[in-house]
Amino acid sequence: MTGLVWLLRTLHRRRWPLLLGLLAVLWLPGPAAGAGQAVVERQAPATEALDPLTDFNFQLTPAARRAYAELLKLRPAPARALLRPEEQRAAGSAGTLLVADCIEFTELMITQDARRYEPLIDAQDERLARLEKSPEQTALRAYVAAEIRLHQAAAQVAFQHEIQGAWSMRQAYAGMQQVVRRYPSYLPARKTLGMMQFFIGSLPEGYRWFLKLLGLPGSVEAGLLNLRAAAGQPNDFQPEARIMLALVEETYYKKTEQAVQLASSWTIQQPDNLLFSYLAISLNKRQHHTEAALAAYRARPTGAGYLPVAYLHHMAADLLLYQGQYAASERENLQFLREFQGQHYRKDAAFKLYLTAWLRGDKAAAERYRRQIGAGGRTVVEEDTYAQRFYDGRVPLNATLTRARLQIDGGYYREALATLDTFRPTRQTPLRDQIEAPYRRARAWQGLGRTDSARLLYRRTIAVAGDAPYYFAPQSALQLGYLYQAEGQKSTARAYFRKVLAYPKHEYKNSTDTKAKVALQELD
Repeated sequence: MTGLVWLLRTLHRRRWPLLLGLLAVLWLPGPAAGAGQAVVERQAPATEALDPLTDFNFQLTPAARRAYAELLKLRPAPARALLRPEEQRAAGSAGTLLVADCIEFTELMITQDARRYEPLIDAQDERLARLEKSPEQTALRAYVAAEIRLHQAAAQVAFQHEIQGAWSMRQAYAGMQQVVRRYPSYLPARKTLGMMQFFIGSLPEGYRWFLKLLGLPGSVEAGLLNLRAAAGQPNDFQPEARIMLALVEETYYKKTEQAVQLASSWTIQQPDNLLFSYLAISLNKRQHHTEAALAAYRARPTGAGYLPVAYLHHMAADLLLYQGQYAASERENLQFLREFQGQHYRKDAAFKLYLTAWLRGDKAAAERYRRQIGAGGRTVVEEDTYAQRFYDGRVPLNATLTRARLQIDGGYYREALATLDTFRPTRQTPLRDQIEAPYRRARAWQGLGRTDSARLLYRRTIAVAGDAPYYFAPQSALQLGYLYQAEGQKSTARAYFRKVLAYPKHEYKNSTDTKAKVALQELD
């Protein structure tokens, strides 16, 4: 499950700071000579052109494959039980080592339990040493070595060991390129290399010169080609590739309904798969289908064997907040904070708890939750950064605009417009609120398919905002770019996407700039 765990955690709301933090280690100098060369299907000279569908040296064993299938359902205990006899028979088998590492890596990254970190790193070093000594000379062995190294890089960066993570990431990147060059028909390597190529290539413009300086320019085009090759043809890790490709296309290429339908079909095919349930919840939530997301949440598989995914409660809390079910939202976020052992999204959860208390008029609870924002957690993900800025700034929120924002996030566009009709700005209204009001109306009209009204209000937002350091104007420019792109007005769309990149630092600059950059590359 290389990359899939943290990819899902960072794409769930089109926010990428954790992923950018991981990819940032690629900017440091290292021994990966030539690592920036794009590897696509037509460019990879074959030194061994074996067929992965007929050569069993390229495949997982049946037992390892069954264990991996259980892990893909987020059932690590059953997966470990299925793999144990295999480990006893062939402790050094490359496929067995990979699935064992996937199990431990998934448990660490989902629970964020720091007690698991050092044992995992030690186990990974031992597995890599076994692979180094192994007489096995196959694509699978080379792939597994690079894949385990990538797991290690992700774990090291996530637990703030950035220098070690830099070394591990560059080794993984160079190693995966070597696998693709030597075994061009081995699709799992294209999946992982494609993921890295795409995300490096989609980083904002400000980083491009530095990446080029280090020989790591990345390539959106090459990354998509590799991902599509791995997703489109049978291989042991095709499900991962299909998920990655669907998320990338949904986030950056507006293939939204296709992704939602794909996730829904997966949950029908495998109702016992918690990962597929997570995808259905997340994608419906991102598309503002609150009822469908809550239905998927309530229908998710539970019971013995499943890995506790505390973040599901945080997502459910958001969905209930959109509906105005404040007490239920509060219960879900409190459960998230009790169960989650990591440091991300804690500030965001405290902020959402503040909103539930404030909107229902409980001033004492609201103040208690507000103080909790500053009491713990990190500001790596953008939601936590937003919560911390609210805490530090002490700028009071406008209740009307806040309710409208939550209704829009939930897909309740007409209700949001009715709420916004009660907003009455005065000369004393803060500039932030004056900017936010037309922006919220634009989002509501866009959600209803009234694009003319949305464009007018987005342009008004940009005019009112000027150089104010809020995200409303750059988000308006981004949406205008998408709207004009959909109508075939490429030059106007390009101008708005470039305008996005020109805005200075704001709450969601990383994710907003990345989307604008990918859109510009598509137009060009």
